[in-house]
Amino acid sequence: MPKNTPSSPDPAHQHYFSEAPQAPSRRKDFAVSGTNGELALSTDAGVFSQHGLDKGTSVLLEVMAKHECMPIAPGSFLCDIGCGSGAIALTLAVRYPECTVYAVDTNKRARDICQENAARNGLGNILVKAPEEVDPSIKFATMWSNPPIRIGKSALHELLELWLARLDVDGAAYLVVNKNLGADSLSQWMTGLAYPTTRLASRNGFRVLEVKVRS
Repeated sequence: MPKNTPSSPDPAHQHYFSEAPQAPSRRKDFAVSGTNGELALSTDAGVFSQHGLDKGTSVLLEVMAKHECMPIAPGSFLCDIGCGSGAIALTLAVRYPECTVYAVDTNKRARDICQENAARNGLGNILVKAPEEVDPSIKFATMWSNPPIRIGKSALHELLELWLARLDVDGAAYLVVNKNLGADSLSQWMTGLAYPTTRLASRNGFRVLEVKVRS
């Protein structure tokens, strides 16, 4: 993901994909509801969805709560790319308690908060990592993500190409993308890249995409 550059030193112009946001801390608590009760989380300025649970992630979690995914073997590795404060990663950790969830983000403040949120909810099966800290030999059984669309088309394609290549042979990724920010064209691009992509659901202006590895 893009790094900060000297041309944008003002915290007001930094983005959630900055590696080290300088915006003053403004913590906010919020909750994520699931089949096993509520998760209590905090977020902060300079982190994606700094005001709480964003609409896209909410749609993804609602859809995935009802979706019968392929069984995932205990001991498998799962992943949330661009984890932010951890709503998706923590939900994965609760749903698959015998698996290890990698919560990945380039933003150090996001990683610190995600780690705090995992501990706060007693979830010991989450590993919070910067992208370069993840062993490239690891294959993931599934990925759930609200990917950072606003990093730009070419950077997004590079990111997805890198991480989709880390899916296991029978794995699948589930992405939520705003339909007005290119969900359909992104779906076509991934299919053309040998990752057959289908629309799992469309709700509140967002698409939930199921991305598989071509057999």
